[in-house]
Amino acid sequence: MSNRTDPAWKYSKRHDDNKFKFTCNFCNKVVTGSVYRVKLHLVGGYPDVTSCPNCPEPVKEEIRAFICKKKETASSITPIPDFDEMGNEEDIDEDEFYVQLKPPPKRPAATATSGSKFQLKKPKTKGPMDAYFTPDPEIEVENRRSGKQPKLDDNTPQKKLLKERAHQAIARWIYDAGIPLNVVNVESFEPMIEAIGQYGPGLTPPTYYQVRVPLLKKEVENVNKQMEDHKKEREENGCTLMCDGWTDRKNRSLINFLVNCPKGSMVIELVDASSRATTGDNLYRLLDEYVERIGEANVVQVVTDSAAYNKMAGKLLMAKRPHLYWTPCAAHCLDLMLEDIFKLPYLKRTWERAIKVHGYIYNRPTLLNMMRHFTQRKELIKPAKTRFATACLTLQRVHQQKNNLRKMFTLEAWSKSKWAKEADGKKVAEIMLSPSFWNNVLLALRFACPLVKVLRLVDGEEKPAMGCIYEAMDRAKKTIINTFGGDEDKYKIDARMKADKEVWRGLVDCIERLVPTERIQDEILHQIALYEEEEGIFKKDMAIRQRTTRSPVEWWKLFGRETPELQKFAVKILSLTCSSSGCERNWSVFEHNIDESNEWLIGKLEDEFVFDGEDLDWNAVAEASGVEQPSKVTRSTHKSTSSKKHSKASTFCADDWEEEEFDDTVSDEGEEEDVDGYRSNDDDENEDIGDE
Repeated sequence: MSNRTDPAWKYSKRHDDNKFKFTCNFCNKVVTGSVYRVKLHLVGGYPDVTSCPNCPEPVKEEIRAFICKKKETASSITPIPDFDEMGNEEDIDEDEFYVQLKPPPKRPAATATSGSKFQLKKPKTKGPMDAYFTPDPEIEVENRRSGKQPKLDDNTPQKKLLKERAHQAIARWIYDAGIPLNVVNVESFEPMIEAIGQYGPGLTPPTYYQVRVPLLKKEVENVNKQMEDHKKEREENGCTLMCDGWTDRKNRSLINFLVNCPKGSMVIELVDASSRATTGDNLYRLLDEYVERIGEANVVQVVTDSAAYNKMAGKLLMAKRPHLYWTPCAAHCLDLMLEDIFKLPYLKRTWERAIKVHGYIYNRPTLLNMMRHFTQRKELIKPAKTRFATACLTLQRVHQQKNNLRKMFTLEAWSKSKWAKEADGKKVAEIMLSPSFWNNVLLALRFACPLVKVLRLVDGEEKPAMGCIYEAMDRAKKTIINTFGGDEDKYKIDARMKADKEVWRGLVDCIERLVPTERIQDEILHQIALYEEEEGIFKKDMAIRQRTTRSPVEWWKLFGRETPELQKFAVKILSLTCSSSGCERNWSVFEHNIDESNEWLIGKLEDEFVFDGEDLDWNAVAEASGVEQPSKVTRSTHKSTSSKKHSKASTFCADDWEEEEFDDTVSDEGEEEDVDGYRSNDDDENEDIGDE
């Protein structure tokens, strides 16, 4: 026993009949396990091992120092044991994963890969009990993200080597399969990696048949189980029935039906309506069928876009079922507002100019390369979920690159190029150097971007927007009013919104429609008075303070318990979504069926015909009616009225005022979204438009 270096052997005796039993010399306790557990017993302080009550402090310090020394040398050792010590197996602790390598003289160290002097020890074989005690991968990932589960040490050379190798293999698979790179941001990606790691080496991949049949069936069952919470939520607080029509690659007319609640959106069914005429009656019957399936008591509102046949279906449904609402999709209404904005003659002309410039540059690869050189590799177009949000965001991109683009068209590289001699090239350069163009771009941003901010709010699914939409729209309108100096004739776009803007009248109507019992109606009105007068818990400083720090739904769940009827009603309303765009997002993107940037690539807007099947387009109508004629305001007229206070809008709107320049700064605020397409993706130019 003289060659044993572990001090624990001096203070314990191993049983002759069982080499995994030791008796402590100080307290005579029998310790079961390896010599490492004897050390833990002597040192004390470990939850799974009983401490020795009689162990002297010097002995504890000696063993504690020995344990620390072994941990310190772990980073500079290899997992291959010294062959001279292979016979002393009882002296090797169960916690020793790495053992010092002492190679024979004149022989290189064993290596796992070229350039590395490390090799991993063969992992322990997992037994049948591991399947029952291995934590769920999704729970592991959630704990790690929340900080409850500390990350394993990745700083050791062995871990770094294995991590780099695994990451390279994952990336190579993504590249070979042609999968979009943002797949690594999908929520289920990290649990998949965790599950592979828990299995360990030797995992065989699933076969094509397994992925296609049995595993798919299991996932369907798993999704159905997850939706049980969704069903309970909509039974407790109500839900929104959403539908949206779209056309797939086979030109089939499909309608998605989904249910939304604070737990998220759940697909009910996809209906092939190719054989049915798109009429209000047909859609009404479909909506009524799904309301019946979900339960009329659970459906608070039905959301569709504001097409004529959808309006008709909504009215018929509300007539039959008096305790629910049909609501037009707020995202669709906002997109129509943006469309109205870009129908204004001077803004439409600006939009067409921007499209012309973009199409001219992007259809000439060498010129495109020149543009990217001046813009530091930044692109001009920013596709979004809606066509006119794309118009606004692309104008923002153009505005961000204003100085770079103007510089490109004034330097020798452009003037000596063949494009500078072309008629279209000269027109593009004229547009880029025109002060009126940049003034109107800024005007379009100040007009449209407040609505785009609201569009971001209502089109997201992270939190219900019903409690924020009124205030957000009111702020957007005030921003637009300030832009136009209070001239209502320039910003009348309210036809797209609800006609009844009286909050109190709308609240009373909502209570009467959604609460069938008169007693509960009266109780809600009484409790609203308590809330307005800040009585009871509503007058607490904490309740008042947290109105601005918590979402409306969370606030009512916390502080509305003294007014249970009002609490239930408020949570039901404030949990609702405002948009049905969730119906179309996954499907249309999956099909790649909508190319919203096409007009930017061809360099012109498609003709919009007045009547189907005829050649008369709206451009011809505008030209004949004179609405596209330039303003008659002259520079002399402008000078004669310069003493008067002009709004920014009146100055921006006239293309004749070529020499007028204005403050074109746009505030930088907030991070920019990606993928969904309502914000720019530039790292150094993350302007949040519309804050002025």
